[in-house]
Amino acid sequence: MMKWFSNGVAALLLATAAPALSLAQDIRPVFKLGYDFGGDTLVTALFTDGSTKSIKANDGLFMGAGASILNDAKNLEGEVSLTYKFQTISASNGNIHFTRYPLDALVFYRQYQFRVGGGLTYHMSPKLEGTGVVGGLNVNFQDALGGILQVDYLFGPTVAVGLRYTMLEYKVTSGAGGTARSDGFGLGFATRF
Repeated sequence: MMKWFSNGVAALLLATAAPALSLAQDIRPVFKLGYDFGGDTLVTALFTDGSTKSIKANDGLFMGAGASILNDAKNLEGEVSLTYKFQTISASNGNIHFTRYPLDALVFYRQYQFRVGGGLTYHMSPKLEGTGVVGGLNVNFQDALGGILQVDYLFGPTVAVGLRYTMLEYKVTSGAGGTARSDGFGLGFATRF
């Protein structure tokens, strides 16, 4: 279950999008889908054939929804979204899952067929866990605040496809502790309805 956050993080995320909100004329739902990769290796699975697969701290497919706020001049856009992000290693005798819930607050400058911007991301309930033969794997991380830089190509006024870079660090809350850098690139798709 997600832990909701305090200490002004929600206000900070919303304040990131405030410049676009203050001039808002067009508020619409947005759907996001993408894949991120990179960061520190969290776990490596060894298969019976000798091959290996790893999960890195930024790896994962993400999907979710939120709101897109476009100003009257159509050149400044705020985007607030909540997504579910996961990466899985599957085998016949067990699985490893890395899950988290990113809340993003981004501001973009739109010019011609591009939008360029960035903002804050807050990852809630990051968890690495195993089932089957790796059932003893259970690592919890603190909620983490980081940043995103993003550039998108616009297909008309409602569809964006682009590249992003996430800067974030997870801190382990269980066991011996430790940290994992989640810096890495990603590819994303977003559409406004």
